[in-house]
Parts: sequence; C-alpha cells; structure tokens
Amino acid sequence: MIIVFGISMFLSAALLFLVEPMLAKMMLPLLGGTPAVWNSCLVFFQAMLLVGYLYAHASIRLKLWRSKIAIHCGVIALPLLIPGLLPVHLNYGSEPPIGGTPVYWLFGVLLLSVGLPFFVLSSTSPVMQGWFAGSKHTGARDPYFLYAASNAGSLAGLIAYPFLLEPMLSIPRQCQIWTYGYFAFAVLISICAILVWKGNPKPSENEVRSIEVNEAEIPWSQRLRWIVLAFVPSSLMLGVTTALTTDVPSMPLFWITPLSLYLVSLVLVFSKKTVLSHNRISQWLPAFILVGLLPVVSRLRLPLVPLLVIYLSAFFVVAMFCHGELAASRPPAGKLTEFYLLMSFGGVLGSAFNSLIAPVVFHSAVEFPVVLVLAALLRRGTESSTALWARKDLILPACLGLTMLAVIEGSNYLNLKFGGLLVFLFFAYAALWCFSFRHGKIRFSLGLIAFLLAGGQYTGAFGHVLKAERDFFGVVHVTNDPSGQYRLMIHSGTNHGLQSLEPSREREPLSYYTKQGPAGQIFNAMNDRLNGKAVAVVGLGAGSMACLPSSQESFTFYEIDPIVVRFAEDTRFFTFLHQCAPRARIIMGDARLKLRDAPDSSYRLIALDAFSGDSIPIHLLTREAMELYLRKLEPGGVLAFHISNLYVDLEPSLSNLCHEEHLVGYIERDTSITEQEMAHGKAPSVWVVMSRNVSDLSGLVDGSDSPWKPLSGRSGSKTWTDDYSNLLSVIHWH
Repeated sequence: MIIVFGISMFLSAALLFLVEPMLAKMMLPLLGGTPAVWNSCLVFFQAMLLVGYLYAHASIRLKLWRSKIAIHCGVIALPLLIPGLLPVHLNYGSEPPIGGTPVYWLFGVLLLSVGLPFFVLSSTSPVMQGWFAGSKHTGARDPYFLYAASNAGSLAGLIAYPFLLEPMLSIPRQCQIWTYGYFAFAVLISICAILVWKGNPKPSENEVRSIEVNEAEIPWSQRLRWIVLAFVPSSLMLGVTTALTTDVPSMPLFWITPLSLYLVSLVLVFSKKTVLSHNRISQWLPAFILVGLLPVVSRLRLPLVPLLVIYLSAFFVVAMFCHGELAASRPPAGKLTEFYLLMSFGGVLGSAFNSLIAPVVFHSAVEFPVVLVLAALLRRGTESSTALWARKDLILPACLGLTMLAVIEGSNYLNLKFGGLLVFLFFAYAALWCFSFRHGKIRFSLGLIAFLLAGGQYTGAFGHVLKAERDFFGVVHVTNDPSGQYRLMIHSGTNHGLQSLEPSREREPLSYYTKQGPAGQIFNAMNDRLNGKAVAVVGLGAGSMACLPSSQESFTFYEIDPIVVRFAEDTRFFTFLHQCAPRARIIMGDARLKLRDAPDSSYRLIALDAFSGDSIPIHLLTREAMELYLRKLEPGGVLAFHISNLYVDLEPSLSNLCHEEHLVGYIERDTSITEQEMAHGKAPSVWVVMSRNVSDLSGLVDGSDSPWKPLSGRSGSKTWTDDYSNLLSVIHWH
C-alpha cells in the first residue's frame, strides 16, 4: 500500500508542478514578459490549492467511507470526460486589458485553461493521506511521511521542466506528455481506491478514532501561528523570485529555483529522519536574515552567482525555520486536513500579499524586507526580564539607526562619493552591529527595523527620489542623480532614461542613446533615408530616442507600462517627447500584439528597446516576432535591437534569427566607457542592426575601421521560437 500510495502522490505532485511553469511560460508573451506574470500565476495556483484542500477537508469528514472514495474517483475522471479540456492549452477570448492591472484577466485565463485539472491534482495529497489514515496499515496513525513523498514529486516536476522539457520539447509537445501523465495518474488512483475499498476499517474503529480526535481540540492561537508560519515563506518565495528576475529575463529556471527550495524545506522537515537540526536552523536565522537584507539596503549590483547565493540561502534558512515550526507542532492524523488547509490559507495570503496588495499599498518593493522582519518575530527567543533590559531593547536599536543615519546624511551633505567596497563595508558593519542583538527577539527585530529605515535613506547611484509609482509591471522612480546634473527614470533598479538638467543640453539624448554611441550612429547613417519616414520604437523609457534624428520623423512608441508613459509625458520630469516629437503616437499594450495592427511595410526603422527592469522580454526575440517585424518593415528598412544586459548575451540568438531569415546583421559593443564620458551622461551599451541587404546599412558598417562587426552565432544552438527558448545557454554566471 505504501508503494502504490507513494508513487501515486509523487506523480500527482509532479504533474501539478510541471504545469505551473508550463502555463506561466505560455502566458508571458501576452503580458510583456514581465516577472509579475509568474508571481500572479503562483497566486492563482495557491488559491486553487486552497480550494483543493477545502474539498479534501470536506471529503474526509464524510461518514460513509466508500462514498468518499467513489466521489473522489469521479472528480478525477472529470477532466478526461469534458471535451477540449485536455491537452492543456491557453483558453482566452480577449486580449489583456490596457492601462489597468491584468491580474484578474490572467486569473480568468488560467481558470478556463487548467482550473479543473489543477483542482483535482491539488486535492489528491490530503485526500489520499486521509484514506491512508483511515486504513488498517500500521503507519496510519502518522501519515505525514506521505506529505514528504508528495513534495518530492513536486520537486522532481519543477526540476524536470527547465532542464528536460523546456530545452528539448516544444510547448504543444509538453502539453501532450502532461496529458499522458494525467492518464497514468488516474489509473494509479484507481488502484489505490481498490486497495482502500477492500481494506477499510470497521465502523467501531472509526468511531473510536473520531472520539480521540475530538478530545485533541486545537486552540485558535495555534491555528493563527500555523497561518503566519505558512505566510512568511510563501511571501518570501515571491519576493526572491522578483529580485532574481528583475535583471534577468523571466524564465522557468529562476521561477522554479525558489519554489524548489520551498519544497525541499517541506520534504526535509516532514520526513521521518531529521537531516538538519531545527535548533541549529533557529540559531542561524538572524545571520541569514541580515545577509538577505544586505543587497536590498546597499543597492549594489552584484554578479549573478553571488546574488543567487545570498538571496536563495537566506530564503532557504527562513523556509526551513518556518516549516520546521509547522512540522514540530503538527496535530494528530484526525486533524490532518485542517492543518493542511490552514497551511494553504497562509500560503495564499503570502502570495496575495506580494502580487495583489503590495503593488497597491507600497511605492517600492519593500515586502521582501518587511516579511524578513516578521520571520524574526516568529522566533521563540527569550524576552527581557527587567525594566532595564526592556529599555535597552529600544535604546540599542535606536543607536544603530541614528548612527547609520548620521553617516548617510553626512556623506550626502558633504557630497562624498564612495566606491562599492566602502559602501559594502559600511552596511556589513551595521549588519554585524544588528546581529549582536540576536539573543533577544524584540531587540533583534527592532534592530532590523532600524537597519532598514536608516538604510532606506541611502539612495545609491540614483540620487534623490522625486516620484515613485508601482504597478503590475514593476516599480518606476524619477530621481535626480547625486550631483544634481541629471534626471533619471529608474525601472526596478535599472536606468531607463537620462536627461540633463542644463537647459543647453536638455534635448541631448544620453545614457544608451548618445549621438556618438551605437544608437546615434544608426540614426545618423540613416538620416537621409529617414527624412519624414515612420519610425517604430518598442519601449518608451524617458523618450530619449525621440531626439536622435536630425529632422522630424513620424514616431510611434509601443509601451506596455502606463506609469512609464505618464512619467515620459510629464514635462515636470522629462521633455524629450514634448521638444523633439510632440506628435509622436504612443500605443499602449504588448508590442507583439499591437504591431499586428500596423499596416505592412509601414516603418523605415523598427527599434527594439523594450526592457522590464534590466531584462529583455524573450518573446520579442523569437522567429515569430522576427517575421512580424519584417512584415511591418519597408523595403530597405532596418531593424535595431538594444541588447545591453549585465547577465545575458543575446548575440548568438539574434545571429541565428538573422541567418534563418537571410538577413545581414552587425553588432557594436560600446562598453569601454571612460570616466569622463560617464560623467558627461554616457552609459555602456550593446546594439544589433539587421537589414535585408548590406546596402541598407551603408554609412554604418562601411570600412574596416567601423566599430560594427558581423554577428557571430554559436554552433549547435537552435533558433528561438514562441514554443522554444533556452536562456541557460546565454546567461553570464560571472
């Protein structure tokens, strides 16, 4: 019985967690490739998990033993009987809403596409554990080890997707294989039902067990603690995912890594054998909370591997602590479904807090540090026993915060500029000071709050914040740089536009768009051919590209984020559009969806400059996207791609597309920027140009001394499509 139950629960959980990244990846192109797609999908999946657990809780409470088995088998058969439901596919009748949040539209699409199969799979683990608990098996009194088997299946499904299914199979083929897996799952559950049906306990045994359960009443304070303990790792999981995918294109690998660690922690704490001591984890917790806060407070741009290690290790230790507390306080088997129900409710609250509440309540991404403080408060630490020590719980954190504030504000007042090492050492010292408070729960938590509030006054390289707004697509700040010379648009920590505050330079494109850089060279070389012609720019930013042409062009900007449009059009902040392209059209929505409406052969230049944070939406760089651009491009027209990125090199992928479409392509890596150029407003950038004929690029790539070099591909790499992409092959890990 254990073998069959274990395999069935393993498979159901694997299917459950295979379909999550698969559906989210299918949703990405419809919503601009933003990292919020995955977080919103997780809210839906966790909500459906809660519904599944509610059903399981009600099912197990049925008095007629065989009725509950028959009902669940019927529920499992429903997805197989309803026409058109399997294989899984996106089912939507309208495009995403423009201007408002698309979260609820996304929920509707997911509900129609995968709601019923997901509900069935999500209810299986608690239902089957209830079946097992009601059997005559010797392990029936403590069936929680089956929860570890279920989470192991979830982990296997998650790992299999980015390393096996995604790089090897197209999305339609993935959906077919998933459907075969669901058939196998239904067969295995039928076998389990037969085993339990034949070996069900006598009514008298059920009655005795019911009496035992009723005697062990659970206090509401314990129920509330379970909810909060489930809330914290769920919220942190989404916070870490957002942090990781802000600068790297949103992809299943970075979605499933935090979720995998979340599941590993559940497997470890609910297994029969203790792998990591819960007491040791509790001792480590303060140190790892502070480690996780360092990148947030210091605002340092770290290489990918150290960033992964810091965020993931901090998250894993917190998850191990919270899930360990849950496992240590789990109730008897008769209260199993209620326990899972409350855990699921806490998980839904955590994901909803990040995806639905935080974007409305907060102007910046503060939910990650806020929940880390909550994790510190959940420790069972010793409290101050005397009035003197109680006062120190307030005084010592206040001293930490005031000292940090004095140093930060003093350096701002004196206009002192420090390198990354000095900034790191300062915040590391402050973190060690806070760590010295770890023995008292209240003192340490107040120290964290002081550390965060004082550290929040450090603006990093972006200077004084004038305006900040947040929506589904990220956090956008308008700032003045520390020197007071430039106005910046910052999207999730990345510069999306720079304008000089000197009146004589306010029409001068800066950062990635200087006239001496690759973007300026493109417009300069095409000056005669662009005269009065239509230009499409995917990605508005601050509107810098509007000032690149020497003559008035017919600009059309495609932009998905309404906050970016408001800031770019507000002349209190930026004047590029007002001064250089006052009649420019701005079309809201995802560029792939909206470009379809443009007449064919309507643009002389199409510039792809779309970024979500520092990541480039991959659905704009696929074969289908390229075919769309070429249809909208005039004969003799040029495609330009801005592919600057700290962590990803997209040259091989664009080279494959260029070769497949029989185009000519060149790249310029303008990354050797002097300090004088940076002080003058220039930023390093990488641009790619393509055209049908090399003559279309005359004046740009002519001569052996041209900085533009032919694109170079990578042997063995496949062309990316809407159904296939392999970001692992293009990531810089150093």
